[in-house]
Amino acid sequence: MAPLTALASALGIAWSSSISLYATVAFTGVAGRMGWVTLPEGLRALENPTVIAVAMVLTGVEIAASLVPGIATAWEALHLAIRPVAAGGLAVLATWGANPALVAVAGLLGGSLGAATSATKLKLRTAIDASPEPVSNALATGAELSTVAAMAWLVWSHPWIALAFAIAMLAVLIVVARAIWKALRQAATWARGG
Repeated sequence: MAPLTALASALGIAWSSSISLYATVAFTGVAGRMGWVTLPEGLRALENPTVIAVAMVLTGVEIAASLVPGIATAWEALHLAIRPVAAGGLAVLATWGANPALVAVAGLLGGSLGAATSATKLKLRTAIDASPEPVSNALATGAELSTVAAMAWLVWSHPWIALAFAIAMLAVLIVVARAIWKALRQAATWARGG
């Protein structure tokens, strides 16, 4: 794989892991194990059945946590410290064996993209968690898992499209999170009679 293409793949998996780390590991591992994609050497450990099983169990825990108001926000806050580190680590593993400078750049950019995406997701999930109806958490979780599953294939089949999608989705998430927070502030102001 060409160095820039490897970097695009690394950043795609970093972004995906910032949305759902455990689902990214599970979907990527299954895709590699089933032969749907060819993972780089550094990520072949994800194909191990034990790794896939643990990732699937943790994905189930994450889904359950994301459906309970209050716990969903606490889960996201906790993972704000976990996901960026994992995103950087997965980006490094995705480029492992390449030029050391490329590996370092992948880790730095992967971790940075992971931090930006995780922080934006926390803000968005906190706003969704504050909504009075129960459906929005389930819809958001479904959208996240669908996106991560698609990225597990796309990042290795069409890395540049995956990277463009990841950056576009980050921009959309930022705009949506800001709009939701603005609406919540306005509703709170109106509720106080101000």
